[in-house]
Amino acid sequence: MLHIKTLKELKESGYVSRSVKEELRENLIRELKNKNTVLEGIIGYEDTVIPDLQTAILSQHNILLLGLRGQAKTRIARLMINLLDEYVPYIEGSELFEDPLNPISWFGHHTLEIKGDNTPIAWLHRSDRYTEKLATPDVTVADLIGDVDPIKAATLKLTYSDERVIHFGLIPRAHRGIFVINELPDLQARIQVALFNILQEKDIQIRGFKLRLPLDIQFVFTANPEDYTNRGAIVTPLKDRIESQILTHYPKSIDISRKITQQEARLSASQRNTIEADGLVKDLVEQIAFEARESEYIDKKSGVSARLTISAYENLISNAERRMLLNGENNTFVRISDFLGVIPAITGKIELVYEGELEGPGKVANILLGKAIKTLMLSYFPDPEKLKKAKAANPYADIINWFAAGNTISLVDDLSLEEYIAALESVPGLKSVIKQFHKTLSRNQQILLMEFLLHGLSEFSLINKSFLDKGFSFNDMFNSLFNTEFEDDDEYNEDRDQF
Repeated sequence: MLHIKTLKELKESGYVSRSVKEELRENLIRELKNKNTVLEGIIGYEDTVIPDLQTAILSQHNILLLGLRGQAKTRIARLMINLLDEYVPYIEGSELFEDPLNPISWFGHHTLEIKGDNTPIAWLHRSDRYTEKLATPDVTVADLIGDVDPIKAATLKLTYSDERVIHFGLIPRAHRGIFVINELPDLQARIQVALFNILQEKDIQIRGFKLRLPLDIQFVFTANPEDYTNRGAIVTPLKDRIESQILTHYPKSIDISRKITQQEARLSASQRNTIEADGLVKDLVEQIAFEARESEYIDKKSGVSARLTISAYENLISNAERRMLLNGENNTFVRISDFLGVIPAITGKIELVYEGELEGPGKVANILLGKAIKTLMLSYFPDPEKLKKAKAANPYADIINWFAAGNTISLVDDLSLEEYIAALESVPGLKSVIKQFHKTLSRNQQILLMEFLLHGLSEFSLINKSFLDKGFSFNDMFNSLFNTEFEDDDEYNEDRDQF
C-alpha cells in the first residue's frame, strides 16, 4: 500500500484504522496461530514471562516489567515492535504522526478541513514507532508531556491562547506507537503524577490549556523491585493504572544461562576460529554467577546481572588470545588459569554487603571462582569427601602424595603450550585419573581437565593453591601451613590484594 499518496486513495483501498493495542493484539493472534516465535532471542522465559506478556497484550494492557538488573526487561520491550504493522499511514507533516482517518491535533483537523480527500499521506515504519526514555531525576513534565514554546509563538505571531504554541513532549510524539520508560522508580513522584490522566483518561494537560488529546500509546514500564535501593518507588495510583505487572527472573539453569551468554557475547571472527572454549569452561563461567546469587558476600536485593557472565566470557576468550599472541601461537584453548582475566568482569558487577566489603571485591571474586570449581568438580570426578569414608582405593592418592613429598608446580598465565603440558604431566597420577573417568576426550580436553582437577582438589583442601602475580602455584597443604609467615595485623600490606 506504500504507493498510496492521498487520503482518497487510502479510503478506496479499504484501509481500516486500528489502535496500537488492537494492532498488537491482532498481530499476536496471527503469530500464535502460525506457531511463530514472538520474541526472538529471549531465552529462559518460554514458560514464565512470555506467556504473561502475551496475555497482557491480548488484554490490551499497559505493562510493567518488574525484576532485578540484567533480566532482559528492555530487550523484551524493544522486541514488541515486531508485533506492529510494518507500515502505517499518517498525515504528511504531522509531528504526531496522526491517523488520516482519526486526526487529534489542530494541524490534523485543519489539514483535513482545507485539503479534504487530497490530504497528502506518508508512511511510517514500525521501527520509528518506538520511543524509549530512561527515567532520571532531572526529567521534567515538559520533557514528557510538553510546554508552551515562546519562540514558536513569536515566530508564528500567535497568542499564548493558541494551541499551536505548544511544543509537544516525548509522550505525545509517541502517538500510535510504543512508549517505554526505563527504571520508573527513578522518576520523581510529582512527574509520575503527570502520567495519571494519560494512562486513564487519555488526555494531557499543558500549562493552562484545556487540551483534549486522545493519545493512542502502548505504555511499557521497567523497574527494579521497590526495595532495591532508597532511591524512590512507583507511586501507588500510577501502579494501579498499569494493568499488568510481569515479574522477570534470572536463568533457572546453567544450560539456559550458557545459551544466553553464547548468544550475547561479542567475539571477533578470529577469536572464534583460533580459540577453543570447552564446555567445561563455559559452564564454569555460568556457575560463577549462580554462586554469586547465593553468596553471603553479595547483596541479593541488587542481583547479579546476566551481563556478568557475558563480560566474563569475553574476558576469558581475550585472555587466552593475549597469551596466544605473546607466545607466537596460531591457536590455543582456554585454560583454568585464564580465569584470572575474568576477575575484572566480576568485581564491577557485584554489589557487596558489609562482610563482602571487608573481604574486598577481588577476594570475593576469587572465592566465587573457587566455589564454582568445587561445584562442577562433582560433575566430573568422584567426591573427595566421600572417598575418605569409602574403603576403596583413593584415585587421587598418587597426586596428593606427590605434593606431600614437597613437590610443587606453577601454572602462570604466559606459559607456552609445551611448558603448560610439561608442568601438568610432571604430576604423577594426574593423567591416569583423567583417563580413568573420561576415556574419550581430545588432547586439549585432557590437558584442561588435568588443570581443573588440581584446582578442584585444592578447593576440597587436599592440596594447597597459592595465588601468583600471573597464575597459580600448587603444593602440599600442610607444608604451606607450617611454612606460612604470619604478618603483624597492625602493618598494612598494600600488595596483599592484587585487585
